[in-house]
Amino acid sequence: MNINDLILKSDYILSIGTFLSFNNEEIKKTIVQTIEKNKASFIYLHPIDNFDLKKYYSKLTKYEVGSEEGVLALLLYTFVRSSNEKIQTYIEDLDIGYISAESSAGEEEFEEMYDMSLNKKNKIIILGEDIFTHVKIDNIIKICSLIQKYSDFNIVCLNKEFQNLLNDYINTELQNIENVNELNSYNGTLVYPIKHNENILIGSNSFAKLAKIKDGDEVFIKFDNQALQKTFISNDNLQGTIALCSILNNDNNVFKGYCYKKVQIKKVVL
Repeated sequence: MNINDLILKSDYILSIGTFLSFNNEEIKKTIVQTIEKNKASFIYLHPIDNFDLKKYYSKLTKYEVGSEEGVLALLLYTFVRSSNEKIQTYIEDLDIGYISAESSAGEEEFEEMYDMSLNKKNKIIILGEDIFTHVKIDNIIKICSLIQKYSDFNIVCLNKEFQNLLNDYINTELQNIENVNELNSYNGTLVYPIKHNENILIGSNSFAKLAKIKDGDEVFIKFDNQALQKTFISNDNLQGTIALCSILNNDNNVFKGYCYKKVQIKKVVL
């Protein structure tokens, strides 16, 4: 069964690590259809508020960039309440207070997610592209395999390679899962890649003030010894200091590694 069919059967959808409006339009449409058809609850977890989905999601949880491993650990802690002795010991040893504080995702938010799920019969977690570029992807997939194995969630990856890896972990005796004891922080001016056919950088008023630019400015985006030139577009629907950077065909190799990039913004002097 393909991903869209699994979503269409669901009545509780939890999406993490994908900015659906630009990067997964087909999945977004399927989720909206499922909400309307099944009265599904839709929980959206991402560092950036997906403004095109505001009227559809039941709950938004914004977490810190880089803390995806911690967020999945919080989901494991919340939804796996019965497993084997080894796994329950691992879960109980998680420093939930630290993880919650560092990820800016409150424990009470996850308890609310749990309460919302109690009367639901077909639950799904969608793992997006942010997850697959994370430096701790191997441990993240191991954590996800425990959620799949010991809860009533189906987990689907928007990446076939990692779906196969997840299935392998689910079907084997899990070894060498690491504790979640250090979450990376990404402070400052950040950009996030989106699929878009225009050569633009979309940011909030806060981002513009921090970068000392304004709507319509031509800017250089500098990071990792790379430089992209884009037209800055101010958008009142965005908040915070993460801007959306369009990735055209010739930009694809620039965004290697973890998809969020800490950048310097320089206005182009004409």
